[in-house]
Amino acid sequence: MSAILQSPVFASGGQALSHICNTGQLQTGTIPSGNDSTTFQGHLENTEYQVWMDINFNKKNILVPNQEIFGEVPGYFGAKRDTRKWIISDVTISENSATLTIINDYGSEDLTARLTYAPDGSYILEQLSGSTIRIVVNKKWVKIPKKLILVKQQKK
Repeated sequence: MSAILQSPVFASGGQALSHICNTGQLQTGTIPSGNDSTTFQGHLENTEYQVWMDINFNKKNILVPNQEIFGEVPGYFGAKRDTRKWIISDVTISENSATLTIINDYGSEDLTARLTYAPDGSYILEQLSGSTIRIVVNKKWVKIPKKLILVKQQKK
């Protein structure tokens, strides 16, 4: 598993992060000035599609409900109208965005996405390559748009 090491806050106000990938490569980046380690932590929702993300990219300690067999992960993508989950299996933080590897809960589909923290406080999930996130609504598959706006909410 990847490990994250936190460094002291720099004079710019950003917090340095070092990330050792599964490949052993060391990568660094910063969380935007004015945002702390909670930038990529919390419950993000899109009310139009009735979907959400539960994430903690720094601690990577999220348990997927009813799928604890996966252990602690950086987060997952869920839907109010579908019990299936899309699991974030790997994450790399760089400035105000994070590159995600996401798999479906069967492991048969995967994709690369980017989650960006926007200046207005919202988040933009962009599906970059691989499979498209789909959910079931009224017994039909619905594709989630390649670009989706999410807003941080208090978890219900």
